[in-house]
Amino acid sequence: MIGNSAPVRWRGGLAPGHERRGGELFAGGVSADELAATYGTPLLAVDYGVFDAAIAQFLQACAPHSVEIAYAGKALLLVALARHLKHTPLHLDVCSLGELATAERAAFPPDRIAFHGCGKTGEELDAAAEGRVARVIVDNIEELRRLGSRSGGAKISVLLRVNSGIEAHTHEFVRTGGARTKFGFDTAALPAALETLKKLPGLQFEGLHSHLGSQIYDTQTFVENTHALMERAAFAAAAGFVTERIVVGGGFGVSMHPDEPDTFDADKTIAEIANAARKDAKRWNLPLPQIGIEPGRALVAQAGTTLYRVMSAKRQSGKPFVIVDGGIYENPRPALYGAYHHAYAARESGPLQETILCGRSCENDELGTARLPSDAAEGDLIAMCTTGAYTYSMAGNYNRFTRPAVVAVRGGTHTLIAKRESIDDVLRNDCDE
Repeated sequence: MIGNSAPVRWRGGLAPGHERRGGELFAGGVSADELAATYGTPLLAVDYGVFDAAIAQFLQACAPHSVEIAYAGKALLLVALARHLKHTPLHLDVCSLGELATAERAAFPPDRIAFHGCGKTGEELDAAAEGRVARVIVDNIEELRRLGSRSGGAKISVLLRVNSGIEAHTHEFVRTGGARTKFGFDTAALPAALETLKKLPGLQFEGLHSHLGSQIYDTQTFVENTHALMERAAFAAAAGFVTERIVVGGGFGVSMHPDEPDTFDADKTIAEIANAARKDAKRWNLPLPQIGIEPGRALVAQAGTTLYRVMSAKRQSGKPFVIVDGGIYENPRPALYGAYHHAYAARESGPLQETILCGRSCENDELGTARLPSDAAEGDLIAMCTTGAYTYSMAGNYNRFTRPAVVAVRGGTHTLIAKRESIDDVLRNDCDE
């Protein structure tokens, strides 16, 4: 099912999977006009061809070093997407009962699922104890004790999430390692975690995990994280624990703009991670652990395109504004931490001008700036690029708007994989006293 591993790149100012025919935009071989007419807008289109090409790139980089890949489900997870992933070699990371249920409905093999999260509920820990996942990534000492109290027959495999203290060069809101984050066991807490594990015979220590953040381009950051994990593996060995697996996280950088160079080199990064682990295993006299990575955005971001209809175009204080039928409710990232998504008109027309693109929410929900036609008008289609990750998965019902539909496109075909919500869906949990 996975295609060739040709690089996923912007070409001619267009996002991966996009092309123009007679001035009309096509994504995955399907015209934007046809998608919008069929499914309405806002609409998230996921190009499985681009998705599979990104998967193939990582598989090619990891295969020579036997590095295991797990898709980070939090980026985007639907039953159809999990079913698609089931037929690849990838494992799957989930971090809620909802994500686990999605995987289970797709019959994703439980022996390829890991459970994440820094605040797992009792029901989620019960699911792990029932063998519905292969392993649990434990975030804190309380969780370790709560999970240990649930063990019955078969032992529960656990990885301890380590906060290595390494600060990734990324936005503070998407940084998950370092001194100012909530995640994992810091250096001072690790000894107590290992001592607690000795008192919990139902838990099987499998290894260590560390995730530093998102949109990281620097290979050396991942190498440093590998060194930090191996050093802690040596500490665990001194305490009587064998580290069979280390997971160095995800957050690999994704090109978000046609003029942005492809600065992330997967082949180089994976090779240097593996080399660092080998050197440290020899240095500390440790068995070489299985190495794992967890890309989410790096696999699905560029596969996604969000289509919007222009609702109005106007000038405010001399500046052009375009208001579309989406916004913070279906893509909160620009408002949360200034995330950039390149956007352009689905049909080429007239001269372009720098335009402030906004949603229709009752917030100043700027989606960014884009070079749009100066004659942009109601009904025009706008395509926002690289929206496959952390848009639909973070969407809500602010202003009681309905969440958009999601469609899979590939080779000129399109298939609905998530229905647009109805007003009844939005109201379904209201209690009418």
